[in-house]
Amino acid sequence: MKIRINGSDLELEPDPLETLAATLRGRLHLTGTKLACGRGECGACTVLLNDKPVYSCLVLTRACQDAEVVTIEGIASSGELHPVQRAFVEHDAVQCGFCTPGQVLAAVALLREQPDPSEAAIRAAMSGNLCRCGTYPRIVAAIRSLARGGTP
Repeated sequence: MKIRINGSDLELEPDPLETLAATLRGRLHLTGTKLACGRGECGACTVLLNDKPVYSCLVLTRACQDAEVVTIEGIASSGELHPVQRAFVEHDAVQCGFCTPGQVLAAVALLREQPDPSEAAIRAAMSGNLCRCGTYPRIVAAIRSLARGGTP
């Protein structure tokens, strides 16, 4: 099957029940995608599939034929952090870092769809991504800082 991951066209032959998270981590060694619950409840495995945030633990790789997948490893360019990554760092929205890749990708998708979301819209969009360290106010602040004129 053909799939585009982080801008590279790949030819893969995944097992029929192999999840996208397993493919990314196990086959392609893109370990920024975290696997925690395996049930789509925590958001740690969030990636962008055709520009939409999805839980990669719930998506079969074979269902991604001819799709475009972007992981946390694929959003920076020319060695520079993505603006959302920078905002998370600047607002200290990264504690242990386990949830951060999924949080960042969910924020990227939100800001592409809604360049100036309200706090309520941010909280709703980010509600599927859990943070055990409790940095939610900082995550909201980081996203709001970009909504006020930053570029996702």
